Amino acid sequence: MEKNITVDYLRLSVTDLCNLNCVYCTPLEKREFLTHQEVLRYEEIARLIRLFIEIGIRKVRITGGEPLIKKNIVALVEMLKKIEGLEEISMTTNGMLLSEYAAQLKKAGLSRVNISLDTLKRDRFKAITGVDSFLEVWEGIQAALAVGFDPVKLNVVPIKGVNDDEIVDFAKLTLKYPLIVRFIELFHTNQRSKKFIESLLSSERTKKLITEELGEIKPSHMIKGEGPASYYKISGSIGSIGFISGSSSNFCHCCNRIRVDCAGRISPCLFSGHIYDTRPLLRSNTQDEKLLEDIKKLLSLKFQYTKYTIKERKIEMSSLGG
Repeated sequence: MEKNITVDYLRLSVTDLCNLNCVYCTPLEKREFLTHQEVLRYEEIARLIRLFIEIGIRKVRITGGEPLIKKNIVALVEMLKKIEGLEEISMTTNGMLLSEYAAQLKKAGLSRVNISLDTLKRDRFKAITGVDSFLEVWEGIQAALAVGFDPVKLNVVPIKGVNDDEIVDFAKLTLKYPLIVRFIELFHTNQRSKKFIESLLSSERTKKLITEELGEIKPSHMIKGEGPASYYKISGSIGSIGFISGSSSNFCHCCNRIRVDCAGRISPCLFSGHIYDTRPLLRSNTQDEKLLEDIKKLLSLKFQYTKYTIKERKIEMSSLGG
């Protein structure tokens, strides 16, 4: 494992289902979905998280698919909150159901939320996602701010010819709201997203579009949540903007995370694929000691997967989680 890197952050997918069908993800076009029996039960998830905490995990991000369509998702947050040693629980969501659940999630122990949103235009939202639900997402963003999630981040994927004319509008949100707007470089992870490979808009180009319109942006180092983003502030803003440059800049060497999908399969690296299946062991009489030993070995393999190229990426992000 790389020196000075502590793997303390776990991304946990709780479902491979989603209520949107975004053009670069298109989960509804997957060949198959997991059955109810294949997906981990909440008690199994909690057991697995306890084991990960024993080897250094301190933060868990709940992802999907779309986690808020998962039945009794608030109960899972409550369950995880009770686990000793778990310092932070966060969530990535598309925001469609967030206005309904924001207060409950906050009370249950969720610390912060990332909301995926690629346009501020209702008609374009439908074109990108397949669903006319922009107003519901915007209500979810307002609800997240109102209940006190700190921070509330918007994840935006700029795509040439799709939403690149809205980059400045997204940046301007930070002048009015205490939001962190993060621009994430597009990269294709499966054949369905490959059609957008020529539509990549680099972080440098995105940054240039913002500075040309809004003036100089200055680095900010006050953002909660360790990760690959670099953060900046526009003069006079109450929020911040960030850039995640996964295609133009390799940050694998400083990655502090590990991933578990909703079936209990562990991926030490986003590009390693599933290399360990915990579900059979969780549903047998396997002792915790055996699982702990195997998980420790997986962590030692994590940094063997830092040389993958964009041509080798074949990941089902709607199953594994972003």
